[in-house]
Amino acid sequence: MDFEGKRATIIGLAREGTALARFLAERGAIVAVSDQKKEEELQENIAKLKGFPIHFVLGGHPRQILDQTDVLFLSPGVPLEAPIVVEAKRRGIPISSETRLFTELCPAPIIGVTGSSGKTTTVSLVGQMLKASGFRTWVGGNIGQPLIGHLEEIEPSDKVVMELSSFQLEIMEWSPPIAAILNITPNHLDRHPSMEAYTEAKLNILRFQRPGNVAILGHDLISNIQYPISNLQSRTLTFSLNEEVEQGAFLRDSEVILRLGDTEQRICSADEIKLLGRHNLENVLAACAIAGVAGASRQAMADVATTFEGVEHRLELVREMGGVRYYNDSIATSPERTVAALRSFDQPIILLAGGRDKHLPWDEMARLTLQKARRLILFGEAAPIIEEAIRVSGFGFRVSRFFVHRCQTLDEAVEAAAREAQPGDVVLLAPGGTSFDAFRDFAERGERFRELVKAL
Repeated sequence: MDFEGKRATIIGLAREGTALARFLAERGAIVAVSDQKKEEELQENIAKLKGFPIHFVLGGHPRQILDQTDVLFLSPGVPLEAPIVVEAKRRGIPISSETRLFTELCPAPIIGVTGSSGKTTTVSLVGQMLKASGFRTWVGGNIGQPLIGHLEEIEPSDKVVMELSSFQLEIMEWSPPIAAILNITPNHLDRHPSMEAYTEAKLNILRFQRPGNVAILGHDLISNIQYPISNLQSRTLTFSLNEEVEQGAFLRDSEVILRLGDTEQRICSADEIKLLGRHNLENVLAACAIAGVAGASRQAMADVATTFEGVEHRLELVREMGGVRYYNDSIATSPERTVAALRSFDQPIILLAGGRDKHLPWDEMARLTLQKARRLILFGEAAPIIEEAIRVSGFGFRVSRFFVHRCQTLDEAVEAAAREAQPGDVVLLAPGGTSFDAFRDFAERGERFRELVKAL
């Protein structure tokens, strides 16, 4: 693809926008970058582009930038309803993204994974399983560094594993030859206009598959989404914790079994898996189905499944002190993820929850918190919303100043948890809300939690 002289405007100077601006500028494109934030807030990313002839339009998205635009690239956080995007469509300007451009140019077949939860853990498992099988493997997308900067290093014989978010998928008109949907549950309804729109974005990972491609789906997903799976042109595999599947991965007598074609293989025992929680056992099943169909060996899958200890900020053990174990699950940015974290422990829990609400239901999280937590410590903007959900769910039972404690900040919440904790307790950061009321992202929140806990 020839970029020389092409006028490209990028909306959003975050991780993907910065990588894309560099890529295009290196190839002779005339690049402009626009971001709502002001220059002083973007110094780090601006510095990464020093020396390139890039025009920055900061503090907003004036429509005049479209006058000199041949193609508009959107960062994942930019909604399609944004006025600048609506105006670009009205003018007939093509809409693209770093992810879309990479998939168009990548010389190696892509393995794509999406879902409302479990994507990063599953993609990390798949990547390690393929590497352990001897493949030169690239992992990226919504995880790690954008792959566009490594495009010229990727060979056709390599394996490329991509985590794909609903934001990245919503403008895609292409599906990877191996595509997986782990689950679809309410999420990001502060960004997508409806659950239907969110689901439609996720389904783009399957929508454009061709004969000979492979779709891997959670077994329960098939009956829960309004999509004619029978219309898929691709071969379908499933994975399930609860029943044997015709093709894919499942549990039999606590053994992980992979069935592909006429071959059935035992991968490992569920007891050998180090990851905590039933949801992570499901992630292992998904990873085995995906990696297996992509060519991973049985031994490599077994080795990775039984040694992988997780990804940071995902049920990450930070410290054990005085018989109390502190876990960082800052990635729990929805009530559903908090539920999964709560179900991962049998010990008494002191739960730290809060952040910014995503307009998702808190009912199930509230009920399970009343059952599993010894103490609930709330912080951030969502604190009153969660407290009200707890009150309604418990009809006043246990919902008192002895159960719920309100703080303003995460720092205060950790201090309160440390005061309350007793030997045998688990102090669990699983907020249920995003970090954007106080932090740049969930990783920064998780790192702050680590710092606070290690300083106790």
